[in-house]
Amino acid sequence: MSEPQRLITIKAAHQQQRMPTYRKLIRWTWRLTLLGIAAVLTLLLTISLTAIPSFRELENPNSALASEVLANNGEVLGRYFIENRVPVDYEDLSPHLVHALVATEDERFWQHSGVDAKAVARVIVRTILMRDQSAGGGSTVTQQLAKNLYSNRDFKGMGKLEKIWNLLYVKLREWITAIKIEKSYTKEEVLAMYLNQVEFVNNAYGIRAAAEVYFGKGQDELKIEEAATLVGMLQNPSRYNPNTYPERCIFRRMIVLYQMWQNGFLTETQYDSLKVLPLDMSRFKRVTFTEDTAPYMCSELKKDVQNILNAPECRKTDGTEYDIYRDGLRIHTTVDPIFQKYAEAAMVEHMRKTQKRFFEVWHNRDPWTHKTRTSTPAEIDQRKEELWKLIRGSDRYQQLRPKYLSAASDKIQEKYGFELQDSDILRMLTDEKDGKTITLFVSKGWLTPQEAANYRKIMDSADWPDIKKQWAALQAATMTKYRTKVKMKVFSWNNPKFETDTLMSPYDSLRYHRMFLQSGILAVDPTTSEVKAWVGGINFKYFQFDHVRTMRQVGSTFKPFVYSTAMAQQSISPCYQVYDQAVTIPARYQNFTTIADWTPRNSTGDYSGKLLTLKEALKNSVNSVSAFLMKQMGSTEPVRGLLNNLGVDSSARRPDGDYRIPKQPSICLGAADLTVWEMTAAYAAFANKGLYSRPYVIKKIEDKNGRVIYQSMPEERQALPANVDYALLDMLKYNLRGAPGITTLKSEIGGKTGTTNDYTDGWFMGVTPRLVVGTWVGGDDRWIRFLQITDGQGARMARPILANFIQRLEKDPQSGYDYNARFERPAGDLGIEIDCSKYLNEGPLPGDEEDFAPDIYNDEIQEGGTDPSGELVPKGKAKSPANKETFGDEFDGGG
Repeated sequence: MSEPQRLITIKAAHQQQRMPTYRKLIRWTWRLTLLGIAAVLTLLLTISLTAIPSFRELENPNSALASEVLANNGEVLGRYFIENRVPVDYEDLSPHLVHALVATEDERFWQHSGVDAKAVARVIVRTILMRDQSAGGGSTVTQQLAKNLYSNRDFKGMGKLEKIWNLLYVKLREWITAIKIEKSYTKEEVLAMYLNQVEFVNNAYGIRAAAEVYFGKGQDELKIEEAATLVGMLQNPSRYNPNTYPERCIFRRMIVLYQMWQNGFLTETQYDSLKVLPLDMSRFKRVTFTEDTAPYMCSELKKDVQNILNAPECRKTDGTEYDIYRDGLRIHTTVDPIFQKYAEAAMVEHMRKTQKRFFEVWHNRDPWTHKTRTSTPAEIDQRKEELWKLIRGSDRYQQLRPKYLSAASDKIQEKYGFELQDSDILRMLTDEKDGKTITLFVSKGWLTPQEAANYRKIMDSADWPDIKKQWAALQAATMTKYRTKVKMKVFSWNNPKFETDTLMSPYDSLRYHRMFLQSGILAVDPTTSEVKAWVGGINFKYFQFDHVRTMRQVGSTFKPFVYSTAMAQQSISPCYQVYDQAVTIPARYQNFTTIADWTPRNSTGDYSGKLLTLKEALKNSVNSVSAFLMKQMGSTEPVRGLLNNLGVDSSARRPDGDYRIPKQPSICLGAADLTVWEMTAAYAAFANKGLYSRPYVIKKIEDKNGRVIYQSMPEERQALPANVDYALLDMLKYNLRGAPGITTLKSEIGGKTGTTNDYTDGWFMGVTPRLVVGTWVGGDDRWIRFLQITDGQGARMARPILANFIQRLEKDPQSGYDYNARFERPAGDLGIEIDCSKYLNEGPLPGDEEDFAPDIYNDEIQEGGTDPSGELVPKGKAKSPANKETFGDEFDGGG
């Protein structure tokens, strides 16, 4: 046998030996292939049967339903919704929108059946295998609609493999849903549904709302370039927001226009002319919801409702969370529309007069530069910086910013992995000056070591000089824009609609609106703990910050907590007498933690030396007596404990780390920041026999079918002994004997005023047997204040609102307010003598016979007196008005 034949024979033998292995491999290959096909088919069948909307659901997709906030009589107070949209039919759609959408998002839309096989293949080959990120996506318009309507892509907390598996599962589900959608709807209906469902940020949901928000016109009136702008946003509405990132938006618009040209919807000439047009955002107007009956309450209540809906027991039957904007919930509240109307009317009547006086006081003065003898340069700088913060948060500034800092921000993002914010630049600039800001921020935990390291790398890099240059240019451009006068509407008390047309620079407008005093009012029924009225500010359209839940220093309204604690702890009477003289609490005295002696002064700067009853001392807010009671207790803990029982968490801390109720004896003068809500809740216990019951505004929440999701549950506890509480009520009633506006009321009423340092905050807490009302008045900035106590005391700033409010309720028989109700004295022996003529055995107190003395005390913790200009001066000396810097005539007379 020749050599070649021998080799052939050997090869054939080897092949014969391997044949079983080959056959085995082939069999297993077929098995695996068939198994894979079976698995895919099983997966698709499972998805189709369990996770795909039925044809009935597809024919009737869940439209987002507004949730309603209802008053106690069923009246609609407000609504929560994202769909301020009216769906647009296909035949009413602008053809420019249709052309732009199809050309950009789905070129073969009219040919495929929900899934574009060519696009999917392109994604697999170019994007996945070749890693070409510019190859584009593979989702059709129908798939995107399926994702928007029926899909959930929440992969939080998943591992990498789990995330990949879930993404594959979701994509398959969207593909099948898209095919079913195409069977249920015509192509035209799919396009219309998609454009009605998409989100465009800035509270613009659906194409109709987007056209109105961004261009101030109907979608059928859009020009080609405007339609291209909106379609371009669909890829990433936040990234291509024309109001925030105009350059990105213009680039994206150009891509859309190019696609329209490539697909025959534009000529080359049209494309060349349209792509160079500037972006016109002159008619941009963000959607605001200011027509609610109780807008501040509705705005704040939204947070409460969302927290409730997050609870597992308040979810849908399938375990998913309700959406306050989509699920048509009915939120039943305790608010009474009549009480709400009268509270707002009383606020408007008083604040209009107060603001007029305020502008008179500040005419030709500038609050941002006004100095007293205690003002420091750092304080003045801080005021100006706060003004700049407002400017940087404005739409005008945000429109300018990308032009100067977009390139630098992109560089920082690429090099260090974070987007450069204004706060970052300011920190680095400050550190460059003082060399310690970054280190300080790290020590306080406000910056991580890695963030600090990034800051220092940036400051040492070649990019830093350019960042500083562009930053300075941005500030200059901003001020140029802000100093240019333009036509605008501004808030005004002098117009029935509370606004007027004027010519004003944005800078003056900002300062002008910041000069308005604000108010926070909460009315609670102490017997039921129901919130009856909530007024969070003077006008929600122009001032959307709520002041019912804003912490402000409470001043002498805190003193009843001190007096009631002392009476309960030491079993003393409101008629107990204390000398009005200096009281010193030595450093570390008993259980106090003070590191220095503390001797507070009365706001008058001196002491009368008279023997005062606790009644008299509380009525006149005599600081020395409050300090005496605090010293007798030997610690702040009894008072802090009472606050805790009254619903104020005494263990809570402020952002700076200090306790909200400080462990310092100065709390006896009101050196604590609390909210109108907390103060009203605490005083409601005084009107309810010392029984604290947490106020509530949400009675229950129902879904669109009437199923109760949430029902409020009362929380009660005895905060004060009933006899001590009744004695305190007697003191609160004594406070108001002869008070202007109070003596004409039919209700039994007590209360306490509060005025804080420099007349920054004016408070009045009023209690009746059926209504407790907390009222605060002040500026959003603490330097927006009156300059003398005759204007700035709580009796002048806040108490008239309460008197007006109660008077309106009493006059209206339909209000349901019971002014004949009286505080109920506990049964049996009170155990505390409240009749001072018997306690002192010397006849009635002077205050029982004399007319009411106006409040002339405030809660100044600092030493020294004040002159009318607000400056500290030695007693017996006067000071002529100073600081005549012109603020602007537009502030004279209230608007």
